[in-house]
Amino acid sequence: MEEREREIWKYLALILALLLATSIIATSLLYIQNSELQKSYMFNRTAQAKVEVRNQTVIVSTGNTTALQARIDELQREIDYLKEQLRERQISGNVSNATLAIVPIFGPIDEYTALNLIPKLRDIAKNSSIRGVLLWIDSPGGYVGPVRELYREVRKLSYNKPVVAYTGDMMASGAYFIACGADKIIADPLADVGSIGVLYVHYDLEQNYQRNGIKVEVFKTGPYKDMGAEWRGLTDEERKIISNMVDAYFTDFLNAVSTGRNMTINETKKFATGRTWFALNVTGTLVDETGDLDYSIKVLENMANVSSAKVIIYQGNTEINFGVYQSTALYMDPKYITAYIKG
Repeated sequence: MEEREREIWKYLALILALLLATSIIATSLLYIQNSELQKSYMFNRTAQAKVEVRNQTVIVSTGNTTALQARIDELQREIDYLKEQLRERQISGNVSNATLAIVPIFGPIDEYTALNLIPKLRDIAKNSSIRGVLLWIDSPGGYVGPVRELYREVRKLSYNKPVVAYTGDMMASGAYFIACGADKIIADPLADVGSIGVLYVHYDLEQNYQRNGIKVEVFKTGPYKDMGAEWRGLTDEERKIISNMVDAYFTDFLNAVSTGRNMTINETKKFATGRTWFALNVTGTLVDETGDLDYSIKVLENMANVSSAKVIIYQGNTEINFGVYQSTALYMDPKYITAYIKG
């Protein structure tokens, strides 16, 4: 690796560390703002957090998040600049007959989706003959863990190659979360996009068990070990624990959208009602442009500085089993849950 590229990576690592530190603080502040403890906490004192990263110091108070947001925006612009610098070392001049990869992400997103797609995304990242990637997404979302893993892989891939996320039908909840890791989002004008939010599903079948003469005996090592189990209801304390967990996942979602779409947290919250929109109604915010698959490929060609590209399609996930049988935290559009339960 040449000296210039090593220096770029060193600086990029420093910027990422600073962005991570400020994001952690922003997440903490947002959580405090949304918690029940906010009123008493703000009444009694103003909290202050101090983070030091390689002799770089960021000081933030809960009374002034504007400066924090400005710093995050500045760091994000520096990262975008460094991404372009790294790409230029791989892309020199306009290339005819280069290769672009289409990666389908279809259906509900679960562990099998991540297992299927992550190795392919990493292979693409290492393949110098592939100059850009189009994520062809048609999904209502899925489980929190696999969604976050795929989002991180897409973000890492975007440091090596331009990435465009496209949908002709649906890019909702966790699917939209993943798309926010791409450089651009393009959608059919009537595609459903958004559904920013978290869903926790709990089934209380205790009375059903009693009616059918089913007695459940549980041996557990702690009071919360069977929290969320279908054979009993939730206690008030357990509801509070789950509510805090959902809030944490929601904050993570907000941060991903805010970063990917270059919006402030407050701007992002306006779209975080859990609903979807036609893409034509959120162009310039949740999506960059409207268009079809061919237009998305053309945009990717321009971003990769290639012409007459050879387009290859990576086989996407074919697993469609998404039975929801127990307490589950989901980045999933709610109108699709019932159908999967019945299936």
